[in-house]
Amino acid sequence: MNPDKLFDYLEGRLSPAERAALEEQLIYDRQLQRELVIARQIHAGMRGDSREVMLPARADVTEQGRKMALRVGVAFIILMAVNVGFGLWLIARHETRSPNRALLEKQMREQIAKSIEHAAATLTQPPKVFGVSEIIIPAATGKLDAVADEVVTITSRLGGSATKGLLDRGRLSVVVDLPSNREPEFRAAIAPIGAQPSPGSPTPTTAEKKSFVVQIIEKETK
Repeated sequence: MNPDKLFDYLEGRLSPAERAALEEQLIYDRQLQRELVIARQIHAGMRGDSREVMLPARADVTEQGRKMALRVGVAFIILMAVNVGFGLWLIARHETRSPNRALLEKQMREQIAKSIEHAAATLTQPPKVFGVSEIIIPAATGKLDAVADEVVTITSRLGGSATKGLLDRGRLSVVVDLPSNREPEFRAAIAPIGAQPSPGSPTPTTAEKKSFVVQIIEKETK
C-alpha cells in the first residue's frame, strides 16, 4: 500500500469511494492493518503540511534505522525477484525445443512458487520488526467478540485507543495504541483473559505511544 494513500486516509483527503474501499480492505488485510498503525504513529508526530516527522531526539536514530532496514529489505526482494525471473526466462528460451520441456516447466513453476513464498515470508516478518508487538489470546468457541470487547475496554481505561476488526475464520484482531508507560498495566490486565506471555519492552519515562496487534484465536475443540 502506498504510504501517501494511508496519510491521505488519516487526513480525510480520500474520496468517499476510495475511503470505503480502503476500510473494506483493512478488515481482511492484517498486513495493511499493521501499516496503518505505523502510519498513524508517524502522522501523530507530523507538524504542518510538509509531512516532516517530529519525533523525540532519542527515537530519531531508531526510526531512521527501521526505515533504512525496511528499504534495504524491499530492494533486496525486488532484486532477487528480478534475478530469478531473468534466469527462468533464459532457461525457458534455451530449452523451448527440448524434449524435457514439460519437466522444465514444472521445475520453473516450483522455483517461482518458492521465490514468492520466500518474498512473502520476508515481507510478513513478526510485527515487532516494525515496532508493533503481537499478543495472542486464545478464546473459547463463540467468545471472540466478548474477549475483543474486554480488550477494548481495558485499553480505554488505560488511556489508549483500540480498533476491532471483523471475525475471520476463527480469528479476530484488535489494533491497540497505548501510552508506552502503561504497557505493564495492559499486559497485567489481559493476562487473566488468557494472553500468552510475550516479552515486553522496557518501560520508558516518556508518554510515547506503543502499538499492539492483539490476535484473539478461537481454541480448537477436541
